[in-house]
Amino acid sequence: MSLLSKRNLLRGNVQLGALAIIASLCAPLSNAAPIYKVIDEQTGQVTFTDRPQSYEDQAGKQVSQTSVNTGESSAPKGMPNEVRGNTDLPAAAATKPAVNINYQLSMIEPSTERAYQRPAQSIVIALDVKPALQNGDQVSIYLDGKEIAQGLSASVATVDLQPGPHSIRAVVKKVSGQTGQQVNRTVHVIQNTLILQKKKKLAEQLLAYERLPWHQKVLLRMRGNDAVSQ
Repeated sequence: MSLLSKRNLLRGNVQLGALAIIASLCAPLSNAAPIYKVIDEQTGQVTFTDRPQSYEDQAGKQVSQTSVNTGESSAPKGMPNEVRGNTDLPAAAATKPAVNINYQLSMIEPSTERAYQRPAQSIVIALDVKPALQNGDQVSIYLDGKEIAQGLSASVATVDLQPGPHSIRAVVKKVSGQTGQQVNRTVHVIQNTLILQKKKKLAEQLLAYERLPWHQKVLLRMRGNDAVSQ
């Protein structure tokens, strides 16, 4: 083969390679990965993604392919992968919508207005909320307007309370700062009369003993020792 033929062959190969590169750059984006729509069955939240395998194993997720395709070149910089290329979607589709759940809060215990003896009994508080609290939401329990616990249960020792009526209140607090449903109950604390009478009698006996002359105290002690020895 002559030198001129070799040069022409080399020049042809270079041109074919350049054409192949240009064709690949100008190719349409129809072969881009499809977009999938994911719906949370519990909250109704909608997410668009090109990685459906990360949602298929999750319970309560409906995954379906949409007719929208995407390409990296059409996405504005900084847009997340889940919505990249969907520039014609509403702005709400690009952000997670706020979930407003109406919780149903009930007080299981005390179930009705009732009385507790002081100091023998404690006030047990038990609550129930439906549906289950979402992350960040909580239930606060108040006694006479003062928060004493967070959660669905609490126990209050009546020895720390004065006899009389006391108010119990439980309220749902959402992570957004809003307050939801609340329940209220009134309970009454009464002094255990038998224990109170025994304490009063013992205090009176101790006071009377302290007022005795020393020789009478000695005599009482001797009588006490004799009674014990018999």
